Amino acid sequence: MKIKLVQADYNNAQHADDILLLLNGYAIDPMGGGEPLSDYVKQNLIIELRKRSDVFSVLCYVDDKPAGIVNCVEGFSTFKCKPLINIHDCGVLPEFRGKGISGKLFEEVEKIAVARGCCKLTLEVLEGNTVAQNAYKKLGFAGYELDEKMGKAMFWEKKLS
Repeated sequence: MKIKLVQADYNNAQHADDILLLLNGYAIDPMGGGEPLSDYVKQNLIIELRKRSDVFSVLCYVDDKPAGIVNCVEGFSTFKCKPLINIHDCGVLPEFRGKGISGKLFEEVEKIAVARGCCKLTLEVLEGNTVAQNAYKKLGFAGYELDEKMGKAMFWEKKLS
C-alpha cells in the first residue's frame, strides 16, 4: 500500500475533481450530514477556493486512488496574536478507513501550520462521533476551556439566509 499526501493545487483539474469526490463522500456519510453536495457547491466550490489565500486542502492517495481529505481554514487568535488553523472537514472514504490515513493527514496539516507560524489547530466533532473523538484524542486534541469552573467551550452556529 503506497500512501501519498499532497497539498491540493486548486488549479490542478485532477486535484479539483478529487476534492469534490472526497468531500461528497464525507458529506453523504452520517457524520457529514448524510446529504450529497448540492449542484451549486459542486459547480462553485473550486472557483471559490481559488480566490482564498486563507484556505488549503490536503489530499491523501492510496495506490494513486483518492482516499482522504482535510480542508483547513486559517483564522487568528487574538489572545496569542498568531494565526491558527481550523480543520474544517476531515473525511476518509469507507474502503480506506482503519489504515491510519486521518492521522497522516493531520500530521501534514500540523507541519503546514507550524510552517505558517500558527499557535494551534482547532476542529469541531459531533458528540455522537466517538470514533473520531478517540482518534483526535490520540492526536493530542482535547476540549477547550479557559477556566475549569466555566466549563468547556461549545461550538454554536447561526445560519444566515
